[in-house]
Amino acid sequence: MKQSSKRTLKDETAALLVRISRDDGENGESNSIQTQKTLLAKVAKEKGYTEFVVFSDDGVSGTTMKRPGFQAMIKEIECGNIGAVFVKDLSRLGRNYREVGYYMEDFFPEHDVRFVSVSDAIDTAEGEDEFAPFRNIMKTTRR
Repeated sequence: MKQSSKRTLKDETAALLVRISRDDGENGESNSIQTQKTLLAKVAKEKGYTEFVVFSDDGVSGTTMKRPGFQAMIKEIECGNIGAVFVKDLSRLGRNYREVGYYMEDFFPEHDVRFVSVSDAIDTAEGEDEFAPFRNIMKTTRR
């Protein structure tokens, strides 16, 4: 039986996860929510995504994964509605390297979700990045 090459809505839908908190210091404009949205939408479009859902945790620390925007994104992934997750850098996903590692190495692959961290040049569709775990520790560990 011939399989259809049609893309599903999930295949075309990218989650744009944006976050900024007071913990991020004075990097205001370069990490602003709007700047992150613009960058992530541009990159997602370049990678073939046509639908975008923005999940935002404005003013919430990345030390917890119990952020409203993050939790809403996880629910949408579990429902099969998201094909990819885009973040500016790993610290936007979270600041606990164990939890970030779980999502990158277990949760996203189990749900067939592509993960892209723009500033870290991580794109799971382009193969495994052997240095991703080290970048995770360096980016997410509090300084």
